[in-house]
Amino acid sequence: MTTGTPPPTAPRRSRARTLVPLAVAAWAVLEIWLLTVVADAAGGFTVLLLLMAGIVLGAAVMKRAGRRAFRNLTETLQQMPGQPGAAAAPQAAPTGSRGNGFLMLSGLLLMIPGIISDVAGLVLLVPPVRSTLGRYAERSLERRMRAAGPGSLSDAFHQARIHRPDGKIVQGEVIRQDGTQPDSRPDEGPRPPLTP
Repeated sequence: MTTGTPPPTAPRRSRARTLVPLAVAAWAVLEIWLLTVVADAAGGFTVLLLLMAGIVLGAAVMKRAGRRAFRNLTETLQQMPGQPGAAAAPQAAPTGSRGNGFLMLSGLLLMIPGIISDVAGLVLLVPPVRSTLGRYAERSLERRMRAAGPGSLSDAFHQARIHRPDGKIVQGEVIRQDGTQPDSRPDEGPRPPLTP
């Protein structure tokens, strides 16, 4: 029996879902090959020392970036309006707050065993590289948010802003044409929470 509707088609697989696993596999094979080449040239003990140094340096970088992020968060929360000693006008973000995400990524890349990831992690430790990548990522995110249509991430942020704490979503306002106010019940005390 047919209903006249076309059969559902499988959603098309995105290019990223196809290429990212292939790129990760190629990267892992390249990392292993480079480690064997370096081990043949310099010896296995040297490679082990390089890997251990990368793990220690990566952990130190991530710890420093985490402390910086926590300090910046604490300073921001203390400067919020209504807090004792807060300024009347909001201040600009501290200069050290930019690039913490790339510092953490740098530490993670240093901790991953491999020559390519260590080089990428060391490159991300350079402040001009981090600031350039930060500006590029910011512009790219703004461009994508502007171009986003309904039902996308931008729409989700809008929905989150209008979501009330009691769980109800208020999409608009009801205005009565006849000007009468709806019946208001007297407050009968606390009400039990709504459960599904």
